[in-house]
Amino acid sequence: MSLELLGRIQQELSITGSAIYETVLALAERANRKVQVLRLHSQASSLLSQIEEVHGELGRQIVTLCARRPPYSHEPPLRSDQLESVLGQAGDRVQHLKRTLLNVDSQIRELKLETIHHELLTLQQDLSLRAAAMERLPLTRGSPMIGRTLAEVALPSSVRLITVLRGPFLVPPDQTLVLRADDILVMIGLQEDLAQVISEFTHARSTTLV
Repeated sequence: MSLELLGRIQQELSITGSAIYETVLALAERANRKVQVLRLHSQASSLLSQIEEVHGELGRQIVTLCARRPPYSHEPPLRSDQLESVLGQAGDRVQHLKRTLLNVDSQIRELKLETIHHELLTLQQDLSLRAAAMERLPLTRGSPMIGRTLAEVALPSSVRLITVLRGPFLVPPDQTLVLRADDILVMIGLQEDLAQVISEFTHARSTTLV
């Protein structure tokens, strides 16, 4: 066996090993994201339960204070300072829990967007081998497509609109959806057809690959 052949075999094994390693890393990252999302959902559920407990405890405290009033008394069931103290403590606790819940919800959304971005990037790499591509097309102010519904937008037969990114939200591409400035259209199709769409949607090419 020649040294040249041995060198080729070694190179092929090295490339295969690198591909396997990258695949394992990608799977580990995806699994790690899913675990983090599950933990955050569990934390969010716990926070909601704590908020309900605070409301329940507030009700029990008010009932207890009202029960201390002597029977047939004409005095108010609760003094204003007592009521303010009870409500204030409960309100502070609920506000703290709600702030924590909003932070958890933000983390969940970020992880989901990271997962979507990674999957779209993988798909983009696969499409590039097939003379196809995926484009993120931002609708800048002045685009002729702003204000139109998707039903009014004509696309080449090879181009498909996957989703619309509107702020942090993924909006399904319903035919009645009205396009707005700063929307980002995620499209897939043949590269030359996508180039045609880009020229029609914008005055100048300003898209970025996913």
